[in-house]
Amino acid sequence: MQAALTAFFMFLFILQTFLGISANGFIALVLGREWLQYGRLLPLDMILISLAASRFCLQLLGLIHNFYYSARVVEDSGNLGEQLFRLHWHFLNSATFWFCTWLSILFCVKIANITHPTFLWLKWRFPGWVPWLLLGSVLISFITTLLFFWVNDFAYQEFLIRKFSGNMTYEWNTTIEINYLLPLKLAIWSIPCSVFLVSIMLLINSLRRHAQRMEHNGHSLQDPSTQAHIRALKSLISFLILYVLSFLFLTVDAIKFMTVQNEFYWPWQIAIYLCVSVHPFILIFSNLKLQSMFWQLLLLARGFWVA
Repeated sequence: MQAALTAFFMFLFILQTFLGISANGFIALVLGREWLQYGRLLPLDMILISLAASRFCLQLLGLIHNFYYSARVVEDSGNLGEQLFRLHWHFLNSATFWFCTWLSILFCVKIANITHPTFLWLKWRFPGWVPWLLLGSVLISFITTLLFFWVNDFAYQEFLIRKFSGNMTYEWNTTIEINYLLPLKLAIWSIPCSVFLVSIMLLINSLRRHAQRMEHNGHSLQDPSTQAHIRALKSLISFLILYVLSFLFLTVDAIKFMTVQNEFYWPWQIAIYLCVSVHPFILIFSNLKLQSMFWQLLLLARGFWVA
């Protein structure tokens, strides 16, 4: 029975990863093609292609890592392969957090109806900053990854000196994650997450007040403008929920309380990669250009299979 459940959740993880990789790859390909064709991208498209590329690589890396170590049965946290995986995983997660933050800020400055002078100045300046912010995010992620590596190496040297007893690999891994890396991750990830929460809450509040004004002025709920605002609110609330869940899951996962042998390992992996798999579809169906290309692709695929 346990083997059957493990196989079922493993299948769900593969399906979720395949859908996420396909959706993120689709966004990256569509916008990449536009970039090559016109030689430039809008600020929103720059963020979307960066976010899609980082999520694509993150899911591909997670898929390879999970099945490699599940096939090996024994998970050795101290070997070179595991350390390289963690370096890439930290880099991609950090970059993804920052890209999501810039996306929320861009949505906020473009859509929110706020008349404060500072906000109006940011509304005018922020789109021009986007390329530099994206490059800065990559640089910050690279630096923090090197910091993770340095702390990890320092803690490992301390482990060798003290020569912990018992299950040395697992105890070493858990001790490093809880006492060294977890506080560092929380400190670094909390910065983009805090900015994200502020910008997304400002935007949701602005849209909510605008929808209430439209309803007060006699607009029906079936009015196209009202429906557009309701759809935007639902999309943003979904983005907020997925982002917060992703932050919480990654924080808990940093404790490394679950090994490959645990019966809940695969459900936990599904939870960790939920945001990067589901949110791309929200982005596709809330973007007219991506949505149009998506339906065209489906029609082409249907015509191919019928033929």
